[in-house]
Order: sequence, then structure tokens, then C-alpha cells
Amino acid sequence: MRASLASSIAVTCAAALALPVSLAAPAAAVPSALGLPQAVSALPSTTPAGPQPLSAPPPTAPHTTGELPPTPPVAPRPLPELPSTSQAAPPAVSELPPTSDAAPPALPELPSTTQAAPPVAGGSAGEQASTRPAAPQAAGALPPAPDLPGSTQSLPLGPLAGSTRAAGDGTIGEGEQGLTRRDVRPFSLVGVVWDDPAAPLHGTVQVRTRATGGADWSAWQDVETHNEEHGADPDTPEGTTRTLRGSTAPLWVGDSDGVEIRVHGEEPLPTGLRLELVDPGEDPAPEAPAAGAPRNRTAAAPAAPATPGLPAVLAGLSAAEAAASGVNSQLAAFGATWIPALSKEKTELAIRQAPPRTVAHAPVANAAAKPYIGPRPKIITRKGWGADERLREKGFVYTKTIKAAFVHHSATGNNYSCRQAPSVLRSIYRYHVKSSGWRDFGYNFAVDKCGNIYEGRAGGVAKPVLGAHTLGFNTNSMGIAVLGTYSRSAPPAAAVTAIARLTAWKLGLHGVNPKGPAYLVSGGGNRYRKGKTVRFNAIAGHRDGFATECPGVRLYNKLPTTRTTSAKYQGRL
Repeated sequence: MRASLASSIAVTCAAALALPVSLAAPAAAVPSALGLPQAVSALPSTTPAGPQPLSAPPPTAPHTTGELPPTPPVAPRPLPELPSTSQAAPPAVSELPPTSDAAPPALPELPSTTQAAPPVAGGSAGEQASTRPAAPQAAGALPPAPDLPGSTQSLPLGPLAGSTRAAGDGTIGEGEQGLTRRDVRPFSLVGVVWDDPAAPLHGTVQVRTRATGGADWSAWQDVETHNEEHGADPDTPEGTTRTLRGSTAPLWVGDSDGVEIRVHGEEPLPTGLRLELVDPGEDPAPEAPAAGAPRNRTAAAPAAPATPGLPAVLAGLSAAEAAASGVNSQLAAFGATWIPALSKEKTELAIRQAPPRTVAHAPVANAAAKPYIGPRPKIITRKGWGADERLREKGFVYTKTIKAAFVHHSATGNNYSCRQAPSVLRSIYRYHVKSSGWRDFGYNFAVDKCGNIYEGRAGGVAKPVLGAHTLGFNTNSMGIAVLGTYSRSAPPAAAVTAIARLTAWKLGLHGVNPKGPAYLVSGGGNRYRKGKTVRFNAIAGHRDGFATECPGVRLYNKLPTTRTTSAKYQGRL
């Protein structure tokens, strides 16, 4: 009878978790996120699987979406390697670096990496929904999530007084394009895009804005125009998709409802210049604090499933959210807004007790009893900073391993508070996907000025997710962006320390010494020809792989110290 009962439970759970999925990662390395049957296709050793193409937004006003109701927290099951099953309340994103090492219990991994994201609903002007037909929902499948906040206004630029139009080739001659002062819907981040991603913008871009509800206008602010060094490698599916557009770096300006822009060309300007105004929407609603736990997020009893037959742990999550959360399920509970920090001892114990042949731990599975790996830092998940999982393309794409970490600055300016960092991330994410035509957020991780670490591109923080951060060297590397601009301003010590902590852990998962060399093969760029093997430091700056100013000279000069600190966290020094 026990055997019969167990069989019935297994069948019921399998049916409740049935989701239509497709695989975009190596079959041997990455199994199904929700444990369901799926079509499996292996990747070549160094070439990621192709993503689905993006839909280019139309040149009209965007559709503003609604807000997702808060997801009830989950009562998780403990990992076998963690002796304690108590969960400490995680600190909210704040003005101070995270210090908590308390770990909430995590669910065993429900592997997969290819859960399809439903198409964006109700797209219109500047925010058009995908025209791909939606996959049919099986009985008991996850319900569609309500619309999430955020929108993009896309405004075409035109010649300003004194500009001349070159004859014949459709370009604008030397002079200016732009927009005069005007009222617009609220936004917080600006950037400029154009039709041809291979066409550089030689010149200057300046904007000034008016704070929402105010009367005064800001001074002119420079927008970083040299952004082509970011993005997917040439000859990869993401790098050759027709939806890619040329773009400047985005600039965070804060809550604004008025804008003026001027673009001065030192050479003929590229065609199709448009001003992108991004509204990140409201932050996700915080989880209700437990009694006696002031200002901290804490676990609560799970609510009843919204859809009959669904386990409570998945209630309130869309299919795309469940997939993005599921790839981190060895590290935190389903739907978690943060992954807890672990001590070095608990990190090493988790490595030794991890299931064999997982992507996260394969490189150190056969290492010595005490591997060189730093303590896992606290990481705020995509759900924690409010990523709309429907914006990105379906599935996740992986590279084989991680040999190096490239450090960047986001060039979005330093005029943000750490409480605003999630809004900055949502804005960059929307700009990367909807405006620039990338498949997802470009960087693998982000760090704010207070040292908070954030999950970037979806696919699992412990896995070798293929990013779009260092043109020509995205394969077998990861990208870390420090929010801000550090050409003249010194990076905060908390941010530099966070880079050291993150690299000590993530490079350690792949057996890499932060003070050692890394050898990568160029995919093409303006510094190294395609196919050339290049020696880097394991922790390198973006400018090491591409002729660019990134990550800013002040941050770049901190990297030697960062390598030493990271190696100390690993126990090598």
C-alpha cells in the first residue's frame, strides 16, 4: 500500500508541474528546471544555442503595463548540508553593504534552464508584444502573471537649427539632431538608439531633464556614446539577430517628466536616431514582516495555490518566473528574493555534498577535500530587483565554463541611491532588451555603490551563463557591472570589496585563481582579431579585451588590489 501511495503522489506532482519547455543549453550540463520531459539538443563546445529573435518595437508611444501583486513567501525545505534550518530575515536593499551570513533553507534543485517566457501582453506603441503564438497551457500549468510595471517611450530625433542633410545616402550631415524641450510621460533613464548596430556614432550626445512635478531644468549631461564594445559576440545567434540596434550607454536621470536632447555629429550621423525614455515602474511590493522583525523580509506560511493542482511553492509565479527561480533552487527557495551568504566552511560543505555532474559544481567535484573557493556572498535575485521575466527571450544559453571575470562600469552616472538600485537595474534591463535588441540583461552580475550584489542575466548565478558584456570575449567569461561612472569618481570601497567576494566564490566554483592568468579565444573586435588566443588576468577590466574607456580609470586601477583580496577570500594567501 505504501508503494501504491508513493506512486500516486509522484504521478500527481509530475502532472502539477507539467510545463511546455524547450532547451537552449547543453543537455548533459543543464537538466529541466521543473523536472519535465522536453526536447533536448546539445550545444557545440564553444557555441551557445541560438535564442529566439526579438520583436523590434514600433516607433510610437509604449504600452504601460500594470504591477505584479507580491508573491507570498514560501516555507522551504532545508538543504542537507546546512545544519541549521532556521531562516534569518534578510536585510532589504539599503545604504549599507550587506552583512548577513544567515542562510534560509533551500529546496533541492528542480533543474532546468529552458522554461519559455510567455509573450508580453497587450503591446502597443514602443512596447509591441511578440507575434509568436503562445504555447498551449496544459492542465495544471502555471497561470499567466499579471502585467508588471515599466514602459519605454521612443521618440524620433530630427535636425535642429543649422543642421544639414547629406544628399543621397540618407545620413544626416555634420550639425545637430535632437528634440527641443517638451513634456513627456514620467521616465528615469535615457539613451539614444539607431538602426545599424555596426554604425558608430562619432560625436556628442547631451540631455537635460526636468524633475517630475518641478519647474527647474537640469544642466546638460553627457551620454556615453561609445557603447559598441558591449553586446553579444559576432557570429553568435544573439550577435546576428536582425533586431539589434546601435545604442549609446543609458544614463540614469531620476524621476523626470520633461526632456531636451542634442546630438552633435563629428561625422555623418547614423540613420534612425531615436530617444529612448525608460520608466522602470514601481519596486516590487515587499513581503510582510513577521512580528518582532522590524524592516526585514522574512518567511511566512505559503498561501493556497492560485490554480487547483499546483503545489503551494509555485503559487503566484508565472512560468518564466518559475524557470528563472528554479535554476537557483540549489541555493535558495523557489521565488526567493535573495540568495543567502554562507561561511567558507558551509560553502565548501555544500560543494562536497552537491549532486555530481551539476553545472555549478562540476569543476570542483574532483578537487581536494578543501577546495580554493571563497564564501558565497549574499546575492539579490532577479525577482528581488523586480525583473519582468517576459521581456527576455525564451530559455537560457550557457558557455562551457568560467575562466575570467570582466569588470565594467555601467556608465549610467552616480546620481542614484542604493535604494534606487533595483529601479536602475530594471531600467538598464528594459533598455538592453527593448531598445538595444539584446536577448536579456547584458551583464551576469551587477554591484551597487553600497556593495549589494545582484543577479544579472538569467540562467543561474552558479552556472556559466553566456552574457553580452565584452564584445569578442563573452565565451567562457562572466561580466560584472558596477552601477555608476568611474572615469573621474573613485569607486566606493564597498563596491570593490563586493567584486572581490563575488569573484572569489564564482571563479572558485570553476577552479580559477583570481591572481592567475586566463586564456580566451577572441570572437572578433577592435583590439584582437577573431581566433586569436589572448592572455588576460583572471579578473580583468573591459578595456583589456576591447579598446574602450570602461570600466573607468579609477575603477580599473583598483583591480590589482581586488585580485589579491579575492585570492585571500579563497584561502590562497
